[in-house]
Amino acid sequence: MSERNLENKTAIVTGGTRGIGQAIAGRLLDEGAQVAICGIRQKSVDDALNILSPKGHVFGMVADVSKIEDVRNFIGAVIRQFRTVNILVNNAGAGIFRGVADLEPEEWQRMIGLNITGAYYCCHEILPIFRQAGGGDVINISSLAGKNAFAGGAGYNASKFGLNGFSEAMMLDCRNEGIRVSTIMPGSVDTEFGRNQPGSNRYVESDANAWKIAPDDVARIVLTVLLMPRRTTISQIEVRPSRPPGKT
Repeated sequence: MSERNLENKTAIVTGGTRGIGQAIAGRLLDEGAQVAICGIRQKSVDDALNILSPKGHVFGMVADVSKIEDVRNFIGAVIRQFRTVNILVNNAGAGIFRGVADLEPEEWQRMIGLNITGAYYCCHEILPIFRQAGGGDVINISSLAGKNAFAGGAGYNASKFGLNGFSEAMMLDCRNEGIRVSTIMPGSVDTEFGRNQPGSNRYVESDANAWKIAPDDVARIVLTVLLMPRRTTISQIEVRPSRPPGKT
């Protein structure tokens, strides 16, 4: 039997019902972790549990991380299920791509709420648990959009720039407490989310998305970060497709 490097660890993956989040949850289960996922729709949670359950012990429930009571209820349920938490992956997010004049206030609030406020809520609630346990890992799934602005991305860029700053400050806050904070910033990823980004229809290939990063590639990076010796924190990782196609 191959070594299971995360045996007896418990991980939370927000937005773990599809795409990058589901790939991360699956990879952590493969490594022996117990995993809790959340999503905003019951059907998506149920569908993900059906896929992930054969891999190991997984728990899921509906929770909107932009709402503090949902976060508290979710983490409380995870503690009742698994007794503790060792790993938090803040993956839940949304992207709505319009210029400032066309971006509706409720769309702005939704992106800020999910992409940065949700990460803050989850970290705020998980830090006492990590401190009691003597340490833990937080991995925030950000984006290269948090470093590179683009037209039509004002709301999304703002949320990811903010998440990057939040992550770096939290890493400095917690580094002497055995709590590691890491930020992963992928470029174009082959998910339903990624296909809605600006410019995704500009590329012409027989398989239009084959050049993009696969969700499991990001999951492998998460595992690499977690398996580093505790003396070492990988604070930021930028991830790009190796061979993006030319624009027509």
